[in-house]
Amino acid sequence: MDYSTYLKNYPSKDGRFGKFGGAYLPPQLVPAMEEITEAYLTICHSSQFINELRRIRKEFQGRPTPVYHCEKLSRKIGKCQIYLKREDLNHTGAHKLNHCMGEGLLAKFMGKKRIIAETGAGQHGVALATAAAFFGLECVIYMGEVDVAKQAPNVARMKVLGAKVVSVKDGQRTLKEAVDAAFNDYLENYKDTIYCIGSAVGPHPFPMMVRDFQFVVGEEARAQFQEMMGFLPDVVTACVGGGSNSIGMFLPFINDPVEIVGVEPMGRGEKIGDNAASMTYGSEGIMHGFDSIMLKDENGEPAPVYSIASGLDYPSVGPEHAFLRECGRVKYDVASDKEAIDAFFKLSRYEGIIPALESSHALAYAMRRAKEMDSGSILVNLSGRGDKDLDYVIEKYGYGEDFKDFN
Repeated sequence: MDYSTYLKNYPSKDGRFGKFGGAYLPPQLVPAMEEITEAYLTICHSSQFINELRRIRKEFQGRPTPVYHCEKLSRKIGKCQIYLKREDLNHTGAHKLNHCMGEGLLAKFMGKKRIIAETGAGQHGVALATAAAFFGLECVIYMGEVDVAKQAPNVARMKVLGAKVVSVKDGQRTLKEAVDAAFNDYLENYKDTIYCIGSAVGPHPFPMMVRDFQFVVGEEARAQFQEMMGFLPDVVTACVGGGSNSIGMFLPFINDPVEIVGVEPMGRGEKIGDNAASMTYGSEGIMHGFDSIMLKDENGEPAPVYSIASGLDYPSVGPEHAFLRECGRVKYDVASDKEAIDAFFKLSRYEGIIPALESSHALAYAMRRAKEMDSGSILVNLSGRGDKDLDYVIEKYGYGEDFKDFN
């Protein structure tokens, strides 16, 4: 495939990345999605919209975020050098605000009064609550009861920002159920509401919109790394749940001679319900309005999933990721809970940076790869900071008393 024209060709007009993607919707939502698509395709070519978004990113979000060399961590591992794209320094502490501010600006353009969303780790919820406060919109966030307990600091932040947080008590009470609840709300209230999906998933045009708004991450990182080093990294990696941070990180490198690797949560092991590694163990299926790769139970329904990282425990993955794997351009690997926790404490101790548990999966993979490489460099998208995870990590693992050095 000629990746130099990739962004012009994908998605297709009907929202397809090859056979993946599309929009599988109840009839009453078809006009709503067509309205969003038309509005987005109008404003994404508007200089006023682009200039306003650039102003917001610079003055409100604090972009660009830097690329940082993990010199001490790299030295402990070996000769390969690890670098981080510091999305944890983006306002609200993660990459999520990149698309939430874009979606908020779109909602204002469309004259909507209300924005709703699901959230797992809470970073998307906080980011959307922030966007709602900035644009003067009503905001409702759906969150699984399990994640509400795990991510108490982010729940508090959402409420302080003025959002209503609805604890979802159905099913496994995690991210999938939160998405289900948000979709039900949207079915009833689509005339004055936009459902701001929290990842590069869902029916067209959301995977395209989220990708476009997150593109800034990889675009900055590529230019920054090249300016810093004079060449590009050997490996670019990011964690993959739904896939918003990773799709934004990967695509600016797609036409470069760079290895690109997405890292899924292996959780506790290979059994159904012990991981959320959709690309590793899943097969093609439709859920939440799009066709992609998903984990299924014995009845072909979305399987129960698990990850230590609330933002990764989703039984499917963005359709563009499924397509990029099928094309062979992006590889997908896994990192376990144990590896993620090890990376969490090592980055904290050696570099003074506490990463989100989601980002710790990508870092764990980078550390594993660095041990295998005699030289070279790995660029990791550190998609979020770990403040939200501290209470949970301390409760389960203490303060790292069992943390083992490299020696």
